[in-house]
Amino acid sequence: MSRLPLIEPDALPPYLKAIHDQIPEDQDVLRNFSRAFGANPELIQEYQKFYTPWHTGGAGILPPRLKELVRLRIATLNGCVLCKSVRMAPAVVSEAEASKGVDNADDTAFTPRERAAIHFAERMALDHHNIGDDDVAEMRKHFSDAEFLELAMMTGQYIGFGRVLAMLQLEVSACPDLS
Repeated sequence: MSRLPLIEPDALPPYLKAIHDQIPEDQDVLRNFSRAFGANPELIQEYQKFYTPWHTGGAGILPPRLKELVRLRIATLNGCVLCKSVRMAPAVVSEAEASKGVDNADDTAFTPRERAAIHFAERMALDHHNIGDDDVAEMRKHFSDAEFLELAMMTGQYIGFGRVLAMLQLEVSACPDLS
């Protein structure tokens, strides 16, 4: 159940109302995102100004497909239903790949760079303190320094924001009265 009250759609500011209204009515988990952030709309609007261009909008040097594969793997590891439901880059990651959750990084359908990125994301999410010099050197065989920094930053924000969304439990609209 949602851990925050969900603002009624008609009370949302225009930015969040537009997000809410473009999502089909049968996808409550996605609609609840806009309703939960109705309590602080500027926060999510500013965050999305960063997120959207860096993930799929052409900012950065990594291909959107690679970032989407990493995002989907992190969604599985975070247990974030919302993150797993969203298709940020359907033109570059098929529904079949997305619905699998990218759970097998060694799948031969992925390129060596994609496999390296997915494995790195797993380590960042599960064991970041034990990523050592050898691990970074291995990543630098697949990525330039600039690409590696972008991958690390994007992976970190997928982990952090996905965990916030999972913690909010937006899957169910009712919010308990915690007073």
